Formats: sequence, C-alpha cells, structure tokens
Amino acid sequence: MPSLQKSLTGISGILVTPFDADGEIAPGLLSPVVDRAVSAGVHVLTANGNTGEFYALTADEAERMVAAVCETVAGRVPVVGGVGRSVNEAARLAAASARAGVSALMVHQPPDPFVSPRGLRDYVQRIAEAAPDLPLVLYLRNDSIGTKAIEALCRIPAVIGVKWATPNPLKLAAAKAAAPDHIVWVGGLAEVWAPPFYAVGARGFTSGLINVWPERSVAIHAALEKGDNGRAARLIDEMRVFEDIRAEEMGGTNVTGVKSALAMLGLDCGPTRPPSAWPLTTDQRERLRGFLVRHGLIEETAE
Repeated sequence: MPSLQKSLTGISGILVTPFDADGEIAPGLLSPVVDRAVSAGVHVLTANGNTGEFYALTADEAERMVAAVCETVAGRVPVVGGVGRSVNEAARLAAASARAGVSALMVHQPPDPFVSPRGLRDYVQRIAEAAPDLPLVLYLRNDSIGTKAIEALCRIPAVIGVKWATPNPLKLAAAKAAAPDHIVWVGGLAEVWAPPFYAVGARGFTSGLINVWPERSVAIHAALEKGDNGRAARLIDEMRVFEDIRAEEMGGTNVTGVKSALAMLGLDCGPTRPPSAWPLTTDQRERLRGFLVRHGLIEETAE
C-alpha cells in the first residue's frame, strides 16, 4: 500500500453516515458504497467527516461509525477518522479511532465562537496526545486565523497534512510557503475547486461525489495529475449540477444531495438529520435525477 502521505495526494472520499427507518445509524448500509469506491480507485476513505454529518452525531455514534468503517474497509485503503467538538470529546474520539484502526485523524476546526489561534494549537496538541501513534490532518475551513497561526499548527510534530477548505488559493499558497516542507496540502472543497488549488501546489482533493459516482472523481484526479487541465475542466463541468445542488440553501443541501442520489441509485442510506435540509425540493430532485440519467447512472424511468 502506498504511504499515507502519498495516498493523501489522491482522493479523500468522505463517506455518508447511513440512518435506518427509526433514525438510528445503520453502518451496514455503507458496505456497497465502500466497495464501489475502493473498486473505482479512491485512495482514502474518511469516517465522521462533514459529508458524514459529524455534527449531527452523538459522541457514541461517531465512535461506532469509525469502528464500522474500519471493519468494512478492512485495510483495502487507509481510513481517516474525523474528530472534533469539545476538546474532551475530540480526545476521546481520537483514542477510540486509534483503537478502531484508522491510519490518521482529521481534526475538524472548532466552530466555537471564542476560538483563538493559540487556543487552537492547544486543542490540536491535546488530540495528538490522546492518540500519540497517529498522524493528524488539519481540516481548515476558516483561514482568518492567519498564515502565522497556520504555520504554528503545521509545526506540531504529529501534523502531516492540511485539507484546505476555504476558497482562497492565494492564502493557501502563502500558508504552504510558510509551513514545513513535509506537510501535504489537500484541496478540501471537492472536485470543482481542485484545479485552482492544484495551481498553487495542493495535490488531491476531498470528495462527497465518491459515494455516488466514484469513477468520475478518479477520472478527474487522473487528469489533474497528468496536467491535462482541459480534460479535468470538462469532467468537472459535467458534474457541476450535482455540486450546485449541494451548495444551495446556504450549503444545507450538501449531504441531502448525496443521500438523495444514493436513494435514486438503489443504495438508500436514509435521510439527513436536522439542521440539514430534507428532503430535496421538487426542482432540486428533478435536476438531480436528470443529472443521474444524463450520465447513465440510472434509467430514465427509475424511481
């Protein structure tokens, strides 16, 4: 198996969290989704990411999900486990994820209204201490902490990578220039933002599309790695409607779009939990179905 850092320059697939008819997590429903992603060539799978509705899960549910994902993946590709919320919850989940067998931890950037750059460093350090044998990947969704603070986070010994999830390529370039050379910079805003992030030195990207159409994600990655930007742009443009739907309602249909598509594919993983929007509107649903039909993912008459 390639090194973890090499794998991170590929596609980091963010798995959904399935729910059953009673609203309880149902990890067994993920098995065909995982199998398709691995078979297509997705390089890394992530449990308890934002597409996995991390903030809608209880701490116990998050622990169960990471254990189930590791069991389902069974060593075929590296598994990264997301951790976050209060520092004690994050540390507990970090330890549980280590026991489950993850290859690394992804540290969600705390949404606390009083987060400070030096407090964030202490937060990441506490997580590192809770799982001392695991490398950390920072999930950066707010770059207002500044380049100096990002550099300080990257100098924590356990940190090996950053998933950059803000639409600011120039700030990414500045952070990359300031940070240690061993840090892997991953595009954290899915396929549509991968080209501008590649242009400033990031490699690989996160993806929710892999739950639905992993082959397209792999094709986009291959084009970017070959420097075939024209092909990458065409492939991305053809799946843009999917990402457009996910971005609507202040991003509240992000996971709704993925889970709705899975249901249309016959891989129903249940609804999303509030405050995510559910279900799609009639217009959104029609556009999503048209997208799946147009690319041969479902039959035109399928329901």
